[in-house]
Amino acid sequence: MLYPTPTLTAVDQEVLADVEAMRQAMRHQIRANPARWTHGLRKYLTADTIAASNSIEGFRVSTADVQDLMDGERDVEVSDENREETLAYQRMMTYVQTLHDVTDFTYSKSLLNALHWMLQGHRHTARKPAGQWRGGPVYVTDPRDPGIAAYTAPPAIDVPGLMDELVEWLNSDDGTHPLVRAAMAHLHLVSIHPWTDGNGRMSRSLQTLLIAREGVLAPEFSSIEAWLGRPGNTWEYYKELQRRGATYRPDQDVSGWIRFNLTAYHQQAQTVRGRMDRSAAVWEVLLSFAGPAGLNERVLSALHDVAVVGRIRRARYEQAEGLTLQQAQRDLRDLVTAGLLAPVGRTRARYYTEGPGFPERVLEVARTPMTLSEPYPDAVG
Repeated sequence: MLYPTPTLTAVDQEVLADVEAMRQAMRHQIRANPARWTHGLRKYLTADTIAASNSIEGFRVSTADVQDLMDGERDVEVSDENREETLAYQRMMTYVQTLHDVTDFTYSKSLLNALHWMLQGHRHTARKPAGQWRGGPVYVTDPRDPGIAAYTAPPAIDVPGLMDELVEWLNSDDGTHPLVRAAMAHLHLVSIHPWTDGNGRMSRSLQTLLIAREGVLAPEFSSIEAWLGRPGNTWEYYKELQRRGATYRPDQDVSGWIRFNLTAYHQQAQTVRGRMDRSAAVWEVLLSFAGPAGLNERVLSALHDVAVVGRIRRARYEQAEGLTLQQAQRDLRDLVTAGLLAPVGRTRARYYTEGPGFPERVLEVARTPMTLSEPYPDAVG
């Protein structure tokens, strides 16, 4: 038995309508104003998703470092364990993103186990197998005391049947809004806890996959994992899951879970829209700066990354502009000479941040924090 999908209240419907309006507006903005900075923003959002979802599980790598690892950089100052977890999650997330427009797509137990292998294959052991259902009990321990089980998953003998039911549900269409179905899929999978490890990230990734399959926005713009990974939100995420009880009780009202997810959708949409607006504004200021400064327009992507992300590496600039190694090196060297960039580190580990001559107006636009509104009025205060 799975949790029944709750009926949305009138307020829930209003929040969902707001989310839809923001997502449609972003879709039109991307299509109407394609720009070189959009590709960089997509990579940033993917890196932010990976960094945030892994941080929930205790693997802490900054978004900028995740971007470098995604670009194939080897000289990134992270632990071997964090490197492995980041690259494994990237491989799985990349595959999830490619599934957004597959025409003959269906959910299956094999697909879910294959995704789990991508995520956990590097940790595969006889005791903790990857890519197959668990053979014994599994517990979610209290974050404040590992000796206390905050949640005990259903018995292993029940897992195959529950996953059959979940896959059948995933492939059905009950008329529920796709964003609500995605939230329910997350709750179903994390509650069944079918694997010995990696259940949280798999459940969040399944939610991302359902949102991406909806097709309103490109997959990079669709995930709420970055929102869930913010420290205060992570704590609320744990609390909301704990409200479901210490054991699997699917015969209960989960309206609170839906409300929590609608809040996440709303505020993540605000965040992505804010990043898009800020990136566009930074690009416009850089364009006005480039002419009088006598800059080739292609170097603006490097300056844009420094302003928005905080740094740029040679390989990323080279890939973004389709340059040769020598061209990229020369451009970055010229930007350092002009005082626009400052090198940090040596040889392969080198990256560039803003130099003393970097335009202050660009940094002001890039680093002005955005304000998020609370979608449920009674939650303010």
